[in-house]
Amino acid sequence: MAESIDIRALNERIERQSSFVTNLTTGMNRVIVGQRHLVDSLLISLLSDGHILLEGVPGLAKTLAIKTLSQLIDAHYSRIQFTPDLLPADVVGTQIYSQKDESFHVKKGPVFANFVLADEINRAPAKVQSALLEAMQEHQVTIGDTTFNLPDPFLVMATQNPIEQEGTYMLPEAQVDRFMLKVVIGYPTLEEEKLVIRENLQEAMPEVLPVIGADEILAARRVVKDVYIDDKIMQYIADIVFATRYPERYQLPELTQMITFGGSPRASINLAKASRAYAFIKHRGYVVPEDVRAVAHDVLRHRIGLSYEAEAADLTTEKIISEVINKVQVP
Repeated sequence: MAESIDIRALNERIERQSSFVTNLTTGMNRVIVGQRHLVDSLLISLLSDGHILLEGVPGLAKTLAIKTLSQLIDAHYSRIQFTPDLLPADVVGTQIYSQKDESFHVKKGPVFANFVLADEINRAPAKVQSALLEAMQEHQVTIGDTTFNLPDPFLVMATQNPIEQEGTYMLPEAQVDRFMLKVVIGYPTLEEEKLVIRENLQEAMPEVLPVIGADEILAARRVVKDVYIDDKIMQYIADIVFATRYPERYQLPELTQMITFGGSPRASINLAKASRAYAFIKHRGYVVPEDVRAVAHDVLRHRIGLSYEAEAADLTTEKIISEVINKVQVP
């Protein structure tokens, strides 16, 4: 009985402290038509201290969505346009020699910001992509002999185009795994498309003003950590990830030859974090199985390796995750 009272009190507190989410969502919807899943995913990564990779064909408002979110938050924002001739120093910074002082001075790169938009990240070679590895994982950058901490909050939001082959470089598995979520963006509906046309024919886009500060985001992250996850939900998360590694243990023997590697412990951790953040943006103080199912595809789609047999059978990671979710017992 005491536990149910605690949950009720926690639920009321979370509902009260998550009210700013409505302001962020409203601000996003003034600029972005539809794409509710994209908006939710950006908020999940923001509240979970995780990076996000958006994949979709050109013109689906990926860059606009990220830019709009950064404008709604009073924090430092920078954009890096990834190109084949980009150098690691163009991202993290470099040492510049001063003849006046006869010494080297550090010039920090655009990665020193609260929100970093890595636009078309797959257009830069692996050496540049790996320059983000330390920044994304350790929240620090080493230039010369000195290590600099990055500002807090720090969030990398990257976009990539899946259809172009020329002049693009596939992200290494180690780089992709640093992203908490990989979100695939689809086309808008017919009604949404008509609304997009109408709004873009107007003289000016809606003005976007900050509705929350960086300190409030950090405070919200601490509140998200209070969202309750029951042991049964944790077991459910572990079962989903284990089913991607050992499908035969979960009555999915047909997937054994289709998967070369499954989700790592990082997948389990991020699935729990994303589920908690999803419950928070739904103004709920506890995680339910539907929260886990809602974020499972975005957390796992870039963490499962497909075999040649799977590619020959036209089996995608999307289908594998769906089969796993449908098979694993719901608590």
